[in-house]
Amino acid sequence: MNYAVISSGGKQYVAAVGKVITVDKIDSSVGKNVGFKDILLLRTDEKLHLGTPIVKGYEVTGKVLKQYKGDKIEVRKFKAKVRYRRKIGFRPMLTDIEIKSVKKS
Repeated sequence: MNYAVISSGGKQYVAAVGKVITVDKIDSSVGKNVGFKDILLLRTDEKLHLGTPIVKGYEVTGKVLKQYKGDKIEVRKFKAKVRYRRKIGFRPMLTDIEIKSVKKS
């Protein structure tokens, strides 16, 4: 099984051909292809390539399926005995990407 561990937006994702991954927003329109050069680990049929810190000479490509807002995330702060309470919330912008290929560049 061929797969790669890629880095996008400071987070790591396992990318295999045909898999749909949800990442933080990428500035690209729906239907466009995107490429990831920051490959941290690459597993091929013959060998395991471990990056130091990245694997050179390979690229993961995918197609943007949709751009959307995620579920609301609420953060609450509380301090005992001083009547301090705060509630903050936001909805992150997300991008779904279908992985098309993991190949040499």
